[in-house]
Amino acid sequence: MKKILQDLSYAEIEELVLALGEKKFRAKQLYEGLTQGKTIGGITSLSKAFKEKLLEEYEDEPVKIKEKYLSADGTEKFLFEYADGNLVEGVLMKYKYGYTQCVSTQVGCRMGCKFCASTLGGLIRNLTAGEILCQILVVNALHKEDAAGQGKEARAVTNVVLMGSGEPLDNYDEVLRFLRNVTAEEGLCISARNISLSTCGIVPKMYRLADEGLPLNLTVSLHATDDETRARTMPVAKAYKIAEILKACDYYFQKTGRRYYFEYTLIEGENCDEQHALALVKLLKGKPCHVNLIRLNEVKERDLKALDDKSAYRFLGKLEKGGLSATLRRQIGVDIGGACGQLRAQYIERV
Repeated sequence: MKKILQDLSYAEIEELVLALGEKKFRAKQLYEGLTQGKTIGGITSLSKAFKEKLLEEYEDEPVKIKEKYLSADGTEKFLFEYADGNLVEGVLMKYKYGYTQCVSTQVGCRMGCKFCASTLGGLIRNLTAGEILCQILVVNALHKEDAAGQGKEARAVTNVVLMGSGEPLDNYDEVLRFLRNVTAEEGLCISARNISLSTCGIVPKMYRLADEGLPLNLTVSLHATDDETRARTMPVAKAYKIAEILKACDYYFQKTGRRYYFEYTLIEGENCDEQHALALVKLLKGKPCHVNLIRLNEVKERDLKALDDKSAYRFLGKLEKGGLSATLRRQIGVDIGGACGQLRAQYIERV
């Protein structure tokens, strides 16, 4: 597999252009073309000879949209194919304030969470920074008529969540490089405050991320109020205790000034009785956090059942009465396999 230009920062693109004997201004043309989601061959401002030199070493089209599904609620789900044939998923969610894209950071996942389809085949490989970025670039290009803003800042995708397949902090260096590039002024220039990163709770990397100077929205998959219950559905709980995760979250708040978020998937008979709600209030009350309650997207390979809506709202009410900031996340994309890993698993099963 060839290298990917989208892995490079603007400064690195400049160095490459000069090394290939081109004028410095060609870097701007090349970088802007890539940021618009164009292939190397599709950047008409570049000479044929220059593009041929680039194509000797770099992929022309690092990612393609293999399949696209449209939900009745307007949500779009994509199956992306990379140059080596590997597949990942992405979801585009449309809100009044703009478009939010959920991106994947790994092909598969090795965390083994029992409520997630992404882990079914284990971890295949990490994605590079450019491969993550390309998920956004091709969707932006697909929706260029919906772009907000002017000039180089015109883009359809205004918010990004790293909540697709993979554990972002398990691919730390490439994810950080992606974050630097996607927030760079020369590129998409998406504010770090409009980016959310979800982790299952890899504590050392949470501390490291807090020190990076990026005011991201940190989201932690909690899903239980005690370590024993959490370990039943999340193997990572055997390595990092809830108390350790809470200390890391407090450190993140101290360093960034950003409140943090907890995801709590409601699993029938597992973590959503009244006693669990009271325990969650006791665990989190007074902390600068918000709880996102999630209705389980059932995965046929997993023996876990979703909680009914009435009980879900009852659980939410207990949290609010206890003084927690909490919401029940709106279900979207259910009719197109909106949960992580479902579309990829279905495609692999078909072929």
